Amino acid sequence: LALYFHSGEREEKCIIEDIPTDTLVIGNYKVQRWDIHKHEFLESAPGLGMFVTVTTPSAEVLLSKLYGPEGTFSFTSHLSGEHIICLQSNSTRFIAFAGSKLRIHLDIRVGEHFLDESVLQAKDKVNAVNFRLEHLIEQIHHISKEQNYEREREEKFRKTSEETNSNILWWAIVQTLILISIGIWQIKSLRDFFISKKLV
Repeated sequence: LALYFHSGEREEKCIIEDIPTDTLVIGNYKVQRWDIHKHEFLESAPGLGMFVTVTTPSAEVLLSKLYGPEGTFSFTSHLSGEHIICLQSNSTRFIAFAGSKLRIHLDIRVGEHFLDESVLQAKDKVNAVNFRLEHLIEQIHHISKEQNYEREREEKFRKTSEETNSNILWWAIVQTLILISIGIWQIKSLRDFFISKKLV
């Protein structure tokens, strides 16, 4: 997932990532500040920091840390489900006088370990191939884990759909019985009324 978004100073922006259990997540970000004189985003925002907060599906705070204007954060999920990743600048300037906005570039990799090219170059070809193979095996494990997680979600969704359909069927049967009962009661009431008035 690679994206960028605009944010006001001290404004918190969050994204939701659906992550399987025991999965490594690595995030890279870079902050640019809007220059009101040049009318463009500056390449960097020195002196500006970012609070990164990660919350699990059970509302447990997994990560809460202050980083610089550009940085990398990582965490490992303990539960499967929707994790909330929030970023907020630590600007001390008053918003009313800031007159600027921030552009945050964010790149999130789920279940992926980055290949260190310097390590690859420092080793001979056999070790480099071995290192790449280990990396591929790791990615295969992650894909397998993702597939299992999607299977679990699909099963939960199917069960929910079946329960909903069953409830709708029973509700339709109950409604039909109520309507039949009311119809029989109305016919009986009309018959008794006509008999009492000696119309029948």
